[in-house]
Amino acid sequence: MKTITRVYDSYNQARQAVADLENEGVRPADINLIANKYVCEETEGLDSGGATAPSAGVGAALGGTAGLLAGLGILAIPGLGPVIAAGALAATAVGAAAGALGGVIGALVSAGVAEPEAHVYCEAVRRGGTMVSARVHNDNAEHLAEVMSHYHPIDASSRFADYRREGWTKFDPKAEPYVPSRADVDRMREPYSWEKPLG
Repeated sequence: MKTITRVYDSYNQARQAVADLENEGVRPADINLIANKYVCEETEGLDSGGATAPSAGVGAALGGTAGLLAGLGILAIPGLGPVIAAGALAATAVGAAAGALGGVIGALVSAGVAEPEAHVYCEAVRRGGTMVSARVHNDNAEHLAEVMSHYHPIDASSRFADYRREGWTKFDPKAEPYVPSRADVDRMREPYSWEKPLG
């Protein structure tokens, strides 16, 4: 088995990637999603009521009618604060300490993500992105990686360079979670176009 991880700038991109993975036969139990809570609430019109309490109906409110997305709930992950998430990766990160390689960084590294990429992915989620990972069979990993890449995930190297220009060096588990501005929300609500779905 191999774990493939991608981060998308919008929840809608990630939602499409999850739907395609499930259509390809990947079990919901083998897929993980972690999204910035504030971005999801603002862009999808979700009123979760509480910052960290489980919220019935979060999955439906975010467009999930079956599979993984139907089980979305609100969690507090060390270093990311309140997120909307589903899957074993999020559960592991919730129970881990934020220091050293604990928390979500440690969970990603344990799943096979290189540590530098794990820092970029976590920072991207903190700033409003959505992370999707899938545990897949080795013989189908290349194809499913293409499926996940179809919705234009971030490039870790390019995003690291962007963050570096701002003085960023690595994910800080003590940093404040990102809360989108009105301009950010308007931009995120713009229709996102991609190529015709695979298959």
